[in-house]
Amino acid sequence: MFSKVNRPLNTLYSGLRRYSTATDKFTINVNSLVVEKTKTPLPKYTDKNKLVFGKEFSDHMVEVAWDANSGWGVPKISGYHNLSLPPSASVFHYALECFEGMKAYKDANGKIRLFRPMENMNRLYKSAERICLPTFNKEAVLELIKQMVLLDKDWIPEGRGYSLYLRPTMIATQKSLGVGTPQTALMFVIASPVGPYYPEGFKPVKLLADDRYVRAWVGGSGGFKLGSNYAPTIFPQLEAAKKGFQQVLWLLNDQITEVGTMNMFVFWKNNDGQMELITPPLSDGTILPGITRDSIIKLANQWGEFKVVEKNFTMSELAKAIKEGRVKEAFGAGTAAIVSPICSIHYKGQDYPIPIDAAKGAGALTARVADTLMGIQYGEIPSEWSVVLN
Repeated sequence: MFSKVNRPLNTLYSGLRRYSTATDKFTINVNSLVVEKTKTPLPKYTDKNKLVFGKEFSDHMVEVAWDANSGWGVPKISGYHNLSLPPSASVFHYALECFEGMKAYKDANGKIRLFRPMENMNRLYKSAERICLPTFNKEAVLELIKQMVLLDKDWIPEGRGYSLYLRPTMIATQKSLGVGTPQTALMFVIASPVGPYYPEGFKPVKLLADDRYVRAWVGGSGGFKLGSNYAPTIFPQLEAAKKGFQQVLWLLNDQITEVGTMNMFVFWKNNDGQMELITPPLSDGTILPGITRDSIIKLANQWGEFKVVEKNFTMSELAKAIKEGRVKEAFGAGTAAIVSPICSIHYKGQDYPIPIDAAKGAGALTARVADTLMGIQYGEIPSEWSVVLN
C-alpha cells in the first residue's frame, strides 16, 4: 500500500528542525521520523462547497506508539488506514482517550498557516496527564503535525473560511482489563478538509437552558479535552433538538458553564452600568480552556473599549438582564465556528430573546470577533498567532 521514502528527512523537508536524541520514555525523537507516502491516494473532494465536517480525510496520518518499558517509538507518517487494536484495549472499556481540534489554513499567497498551535499542544499534554496517558515533548508533536500538513497541503481548500481540520488523538491500547494506568498507548493525527461553518452567513441559534443534565462539575474533568466528556452530552442535545433548540446551555447550580461544545460569552451592561464582555472562569476546572476563548479575551483587552471579565454568573442573572434590556449580544466560541451567535434562551418555560442584527445574523461585536480572528488565521492581519509552515 505504501511507498517508502528513503531520502534523508533533511533533504525531503529542508525546514525540519533538529531535536535532542534523548531516549527517555516521554521524548519523541523527530529525527527518526519515517515517511511512507501512500501509493493509493484517497478520493479527493471535487467541490469544496459540498464539504461536510469530518466526512472526508486526507491521504496521510501520523502515528507514534508508546510502551511503559521502552517509551515512545519511531514516529511515522503513512497513508490513512484503519487501526488494529485488541478488543480488550483500555480505550474501549474505560474511555482512556483525549484529543485536540486545530486547523491548517491556506492564505491568499498559497502559504500554509496554523493558528496558535502550541496552545493545542499544551492542552493535549494536560489532557493526557489528567487520565494517566503518557506525556510528550510538545515541540516534537507539533513538528510531526507540520510535516504531515505539508505532505497533504493539496488537501487544504483555498478560500476564506476553508481549512484542513486536524485531529491529534491519544488512546490507551493496553490489551488487558482492569482500571489503572495504561502500559501502552498510541498517538495519531488525522486531517479532514472542511468548509465554512456558516457558508451562507451567520445562523443564530436557540438554546435550551436545562438543569436536569450537567456537563461538568467542580473537581471533574470538564477542563480537559477528553472523549468521555462528549458522549454524555449527545442525549440531552437530541432532546433539545426535538423541542426545536439547536444547542444546550449547560448549567451547574444555575451557573452558566458552556454552550453545546463551545465556551460562552455575553456582552451586556453590568449592574454598575458598564459595558462588559463576560465569560465563565477557568478557576474551578469545569470550563474547557478554549484557544478561541483565550484569543477573544486577549483581543478584547487589546481593543480596550469595554470591560472584559472572567467571572461566574447565573442563568437567573442573565434572564433578569435580558428582561431589563441590558444584554446586547451572546455567542458561543470554538475552533469549528469561531463564534456562534445566540438569538434566544429557553429557561424555566420562558423564552428570553437576545438582540441580533437581522442583516448580519449576528451582533456587531460577534461579527467583529469572527472577522478579526479569520483575518489573523488567513494572514490578512499580521500576528504572531499565525504560524507559517512554508
